[in-house]
Amino acid sequence: MELQVMNSPFNQEQVDLLNRLLPTLNTTQRIWLSGYIAALPESAAGPTTANAVAAPVETSNGQATVTLSKDVTILFGSQTGNSNGLAKKMAKKLEEQGFQITLSSMGDFKTNQLKKVENLLIVVSTQGEGDPPDNAIPFFEFVHSKRAPQLDHARFAVLGLGDTSYEFFCQTGKDFDKRLEELGAERLVPRVDCDVDFEEPATAWMNDVLTALTQSAETSSPSVAVNSSATASATVESEYTRTNPFQAEVLENLNLNGRGSSRETRHIELSLESSNLEYQPGDSLGVYPQNHPQLVSDIISAMNWNSDEVVTISKHGDQASLHEALLHHYEITTVTKPIVQQLAALSASDELKALVASGREQELRTYISGIDLLDLIQDHSFAGVSAQDFTSVLRKIPARLYSIASSPQAFPEEVHVTVRAVRYEARGRERYGVCSIHLAERLEAGDTLPVYIQHNDNFRLPENPDTPIIMIGPGTGVAPFRAFVGEREETGASGKSWLFYGDQHFATDFLYQTEWQRWLKDGVLTRMDVAFSRDTAEKVYVQHRMLERSKELFEWLQEGAAIYVCGDEKQMANDVHLTLEKIIAQEGQLSPEEATEYLTCMQQEKRYQRDVY
Repeated sequence: MELQVMNSPFNQEQVDLLNRLLPTLNTTQRIWLSGYIAALPESAAGPTTANAVAAPVETSNGQATVTLSKDVTILFGSQTGNSNGLAKKMAKKLEEQGFQITLSSMGDFKTNQLKKVENLLIVVSTQGEGDPPDNAIPFFEFVHSKRAPQLDHARFAVLGLGDTSYEFFCQTGKDFDKRLEELGAERLVPRVDCDVDFEEPATAWMNDVLTALTQSAETSSPSVAVNSSATASATVESEYTRTNPFQAEVLENLNLNGRGSSRETRHIELSLESSNLEYQPGDSLGVYPQNHPQLVSDIISAMNWNSDEVVTISKHGDQASLHEALLHHYEITTVTKPIVQQLAALSASDELKALVASGREQELRTYISGIDLLDLIQDHSFAGVSAQDFTSVLRKIPARLYSIASSPQAFPEEVHVTVRAVRYEARGRERYGVCSIHLAERLEAGDTLPVYIQHNDNFRLPENPDTPIIMIGPGTGVAPFRAFVGEREETGASGKSWLFYGDQHFATDFLYQTEWQRWLKDGVLTRMDVAFSRDTAEKVYVQHRMLERSKELFEWLQEGAAIYVCGDEKQMANDVHLTLEKIIAQEGQLSPEEATEYLTCMQQEKRYQRDVY
């Protein structure tokens, strides 16, 4: 029988090919071919359905129904790795229910594929003043440009990560949510904006998305996972995570600054023995700190509470004494808009109630900037408010992230961090950095500290060990570069390396000086330029040293060097970025616009990476 399009599931081209092939086969060949086809795994039997469209399927009663696509694209934009981790978790949930998943960083996703996507899940954090993470910028700009396609055929859902202590809370997620709707896409479930304590709302969002997708798609087909490099490498997972931190023993806690320095920078070494925790250079260590005992006591005293009173500290009914709850569980040094609004409802202060009213947003932002919970209590009346009612609106104390300063190859089963102690005075009272002072003043060798590893795939050494690297990290921003150079020494990488480092004084503030000098002597570090701002009449910073070496720096870039920047985003990182644009324009004889495009291309090629805070 001759195959035809009408009596077979094949198109005309396939029918023609089969009609030419089948008559030429002998019995043995036909039997072999039928067995071969039957043995093929479904994913190899033909093209994947990663971009399958909804197709009519005839039911038993002869009526046509529509089978909705089970293909889901999950894109994440992540600066520190939280969005990445949640996106992977969402992918796993969907795969277990038979969905076909494409998981990708926004920086790796090919924008010309967006018009083919039918189910799009966005997991994205917000940086600084409402900006997208570095690896999300190209996709964000594309979606908001005139080149973005209409998405009338698509459905979407957005999970935003942020921090309510910032004015533009979850702004990037809000922007994506609004723009996708403008492009015609249908919202699967409402957007969820997560604060620093994101586990519960994120899980609820995932479950809602899963329900929405499974209600509208057939669930009988097997899962075919189409994974990007984000999930390609399987590793043995530790039982210790952000929600179940490891109690790491302190091995060393040293002050890196010399006598007479106005700064105190702690080098802390922790044991990871028996934890099964693994990390790479570029990752961060999450540390759960304790609040300052004096601030806890002052708050309890100001409210006339009993420190031994038992309060419930979780939705699951966990309890602790009020003192322990304020010391370990709640954030008390930062006051956010949502918390003030909820506490205003408990307060007898008409002034506070008026301050949180609509139309006074700017006054509220100005007031809460820099105050802590004790300030709020002293400024407004909370007489008679119970400890339980008051603490129930507070948010959990968030972990602090520190760039890891050690190579796992050089220090197996250890992790090192570099932490600058923060002390200052405000409103006539001494203030402290929560985690930095905990580590500097109340942590000794032999103590333990709850920690976890925060992976950061956006800050990685080049895969090719021959690639030159340029590292720019003043102050504690030099921490990850100690890990980079230590790792390159252990692995024998042959690529050139150049470090720009700066601080206040050469004599007292040159962090890890002997190690850099040894690496320079041994040739592990090719070059180092330093800037000590208080040792000269005019302040000199790393960007000034970069301009002085502009010709050589541009030559390294032309040779394919990768640039890494670590440190303060608002000042140092921004100044360094502008300096790089100036150097590229000057030495490459390019226009400002071309220099910007040069850096953008480097960013897309992962040759320009930043770890900023």
